[in-house]
Amino acid sequence: MRDASKTILIAGPTASGKSALALAVAERVGGVIINADSMQVYRELRILTARPTPEEEARVPHKLYGFVPAGEAYSAGRFVRDATDAIAAARSDGRRPIIVGGTGLYFKALLEGLSPIPRIDDAIRNHWRAEAERRGAAALHHDLAQRDATMAARLEPADTQRVVRALEVIEQTGRSLAEWQRDRSPPVLDEAQTVELLLTLDRSEIQARADARFETMMAEGALQEAQALAGLGIDPSLPAMRAIGVRPLLAAIEGKCSLEEAAAAAKQETRHYVKRQETWFKSHMISWHHINAKYMASNIAEIFAFIQR
Repeated sequence: MRDASKTILIAGPTASGKSALALAVAERVGGVIINADSMQVYRELRILTARPTPEEEARVPHKLYGFVPAGEAYSAGRFVRDATDAIAAARSDGRRPIIVGGTGLYFKALLEGLSPIPRIDDAIRNHWRAEAERRGAAALHHDLAQRDATMAARLEPADTQRVVRALEVIEQTGRSLAEWQRDRSPPVLDEAQTVELLLTLDRSEIQARADARFETMMAEGALQEAQALAGLGIDPSLPAMRAIGVRPLLAAIEGKCSLEEAAAAAKQETRHYVKRQETWFKSHMISWHHINAKYMASNIAEIFAFIQR
């Protein structure tokens, strides 16, 4: 018999049905759903990040959703602290923690710990973000290769966020991010005390689902949400401003492209993101219990049996 107190982890690519599975499981086992999606934390991005609806949130407790202003940069370190508190609170209430999301780094941080990297000075952070905007990711990747060949070899030239992060760290500390990553803090969760579920789906199916979901987002007010976000006047390099769909929709609002072109660009952004997610999952979650999301509804009894056995 599986230990009924084990924390349940549910990961998978965008539009794979993670939230629906988490809700079904939470209602079945008396759980608290804890968000592990780096964009669903932002208050102003309910529609564009496909956060659970108010009706879904009313069915079972949801934690770490929509509680961070878009003007703040949420981090993996802060997530670990917040998730640790949320897990403890759930257990104190006699509920089972169910952690769900598509941000692989957040799961890795809970299971393996985080590197104790010092805070990056605002001047350094702003410099490299401005350089990324001015010169592009490929040029910064070339800079990184000159200063930190180890990290440059690990990162895709188009991965702006991680390339900028690696440059910030080596400039701030004089040490490669790879070195800091070897000095990890203790993990929050013991992997032996977790149930790890990974939703999978054929690439064509996930793309079709994501495209359909974006059309639904547009019907529900995604354009207005992007416009309201822009009205806050926050730094365009902040994470919330890089949420999928925000930049294309803002370009449409500014008259730089048509709404149809913006929607097509947002769908292409989603495809690239899904590819990155799948690469992460294949590298870091090979031992997780894989569930074909296409047949999830018909196999829900088997999923519950796996969780409880």
